[in-house]
Amino acid sequence: MRQQGVGGLTVSEIARRMGIRGPSLYKYFPSLHAVYDALFARGVRGNAEAVREALEPMPPGLDRIRAGVHATVRWCLGNQALAQLLYWRPVPAFEPSPESFAASAEEMGAARAELADAVRRGELQESADSDDALRLLTILMSGLISQQMANEPDAGYPAGLFARLTDDALDMFLAHYEPTRRS
Repeated sequence: MRQQGVGGLTVSEIARRMGIRGPSLYKYFPSLHAVYDALFARGVRGNAEAVREALEPMPPGLDRIRAGVHATVRWCLGNQALAQLLYWRPVPAFEPSPESFAASAEEMGAARAELADAVRRGELQESADSDDALRLLTILMSGLISQQMANEPDAGYPAGLFARLTDDALDMFLAHYEPTRRS
């Protein structure tokens, strides 16, 4: 996928690189979309693990949100093909299976819980504990990641022209939900 693009993946190319014949791959995956689903699930697990590792040493509060955002940006830039599959729609008609999507929804729930915790701690206003706040945060992150991947894909994290703005983007989000600011 890194070489041909996410949508350029084919059963014959996978089989060729594995040293098997195309029909043999169907013993393991009933369709190309099943391959994409397995890759989607792998991506969700990889990103979730990166975020968990980043959050583990952090005390409760805004620093955990910051660490999670940085971990996701870092993971996406290090796993660009999987990130595209997770956060874009590069494959026509592909939708993750309910099981794969449930893991993704669980990770979004964990992010929402971090926002709720910051609200309970008085670090963010009540409106930050909402689906809209989580959507806004993901919009900021995905925009930053998309710009980095589209304009300077090999720069990496944190040196890239866009990736280095992660804290600035997050600061704008946090300022929007400051406890003293009216929503």
